[in-house]
Amino acid sequence: MTVAERYHGMLSWFAANMPEADSELNYRNPYELLVAVMLSAQCTDKRVNMVTPALFERFPDAEALSAASFDEVLSYVKSVSYPNAKAEHLVAMGKMLKREFAGVVPSTMEELTRLPGVGRKTANVMLAVAFGKPAMPVDTHVFRVSNRIGLTRNSQTPEETERRLVKYIPSEVLGRAHHWLLLHGRYVCTAKNPKCASCGIAEWCSSYGKL
Repeated sequence: MTVAERYHGMLSWFAANMPEADSELNYRNPYELLVAVMLSAQCTDKRVNMVTPALFERFPDAEALSAASFDEVLSYVKSVSYPNAKAEHLVAMGKMLKREFAGVVPSTMEELTRLPGVGRKTANVMLAVAFGKPAMPVDTHVFRVSNRIGLTRNSQTPEETERRLVKYIPSEVLGRAHHWLLLHGRYVCTAKNPKCASCGIAEWCSSYGKL
């Protein structure tokens, strides 16, 4: 099986069976998505969704967040992973949004990655989900699953995985493909005990029958 055939088979299956794949984070606008994605690093979406309603009620926009104290933000996010660092980044991010972007979340990779606490993966999520741009965020699930099923081969870094996926996945489905791979890794191709017997893409998977 060629690489192109593997990509085509898997993408076709996902398109037919998961046409509406989207983020499992709850948000209403780019500001809320940015905050939620920053909180989700090494934390479950379920936990983040438990934290954000009260956080967004208290800090509904960048201006409100920019005026917040570290201690107050920490009191809202203390149940997520790495709460101290995330609270510090959120306050600093709010201040920069107000100071340099008039409170509006920017929509380019260069501007997004200038924000405190925003790396390439978070910026790619914003580009793909908030702004509908062709982008491939590579989180833990996407990185692991892509290597396991054969979309990448011995990829060592998220950036390497991103380059490979962008090369073979049509730009018009990049954003959805991110969610396809993420959700597949979260619920089917799990790190331990993957559900190979019920996997829809098994016939194209390079690891099928070997795990």
